[in-house]
Amino acid sequence: MQPESEKILIIQTASIGDVVLSTALAESLHQRFPDATIHYLLRAGYESLFEAHPYISKVWSWDKRKQKYRSLLKLATAIRKERYNLVINVQRFFSSGLFALLSGAKITSGFKKNPLGRFFTHAFPHRIEASKGSPHEVERNHALISFLNGIASEKPALYPSKSDYDRTAGYKTLPFVTISPASLWFTKQYPEEKWIELVEALPRNLNILLLGSKADIVLCERIKKVTGRPYLVNLAGQLSLLQSAALMKHALMNYTNDSAPMHLASAVNAPVTAVFCSTVPEYGFGPLSDVSNIVQIAENLECRPCGLHGRKSCPQGHFRCANDIKVSQLTAVL
Repeated sequence: MQPESEKILIIQTASIGDVVLSTALAESLHQRFPDATIHYLLRAGYESLFEAHPYISKVWSWDKRKQKYRSLLKLATAIRKERYNLVINVQRFFSSGLFALLSGAKITSGFKKNPLGRFFTHAFPHRIEASKGSPHEVERNHALISFLNGIASEKPALYPSKSDYDRTAGYKTLPFVTISPASLWFTKQYPEEKWIELVEALPRNLNILLLGSKADIVLCERIKKVTGRPYLVNLAGQLSLLQSAALMKHALMNYTNDSAPMHLASAVNAPVTAVFCSTVPEYGFGPLSDVSNIVQIAENLECRPCGLHGRKSCPQGHFRCANDIKVSQLTAVL
């Protein structure tokens, strides 16, 4: 590759956490080819993640909800006009593979699991196993550019702007921790009563800031109301993703589930304590901050893990993987 003239497209149309983890590729590619142009293709709604990114100059947005394949073909036509030299498809679905192939790029790289993987110029295995020593997702993703000489593996990174830091400055005047109590999946979410117990157990001199999306406002408001603790603020639905990351960067600790806020913390190297309930860090999605703590049940349950992505309810009915995690395990990290 000729770094001064290369145009690179990274495709990751999955969830927020997956997108954040894939930014490690942009970091590594920029370090190797500092003059290359790097673009991204994302699911619509996540564009704000890259508003102030110094290495990603353009973001393509795909709205899957509206005429999925018609919009795909229209967007693919526009992407083809960019004449990318290299397209890296991090997603393993047919649609992302179609984007890669329709791009007309000289080099396409993706995972063999993709239904169109056999048509990529470079295809690599993607194995997720719940065993010790399994690679992190960032390592699995870096296999996609392993054929490029001189590539070093970097960590994920996001770049909140000055306005993002200014927006959250008022919450940083006193020592604080953040808690992101929600998850899309029931079995990946530490129970509400446990978060309440944590709030009540934390030192009284700390501010506590509850983070989440608009969908999490009610949960966070219940936690606030039940505890009645002073210096607790419900910020769910009030901050953008980058503003949340800017706030987390200066926290004494950020408490999360195995969910997107954990990856936001990693991307700004913020201290994080992640609670793993039905899932396990051996899957390769654990925190990557310099100060990272993983909290999980001490006992080896035969039913854990019960799935890679979490479930709507505990298949066994007892949810011990979450209920048996002691709050003292979380307070011990401070």
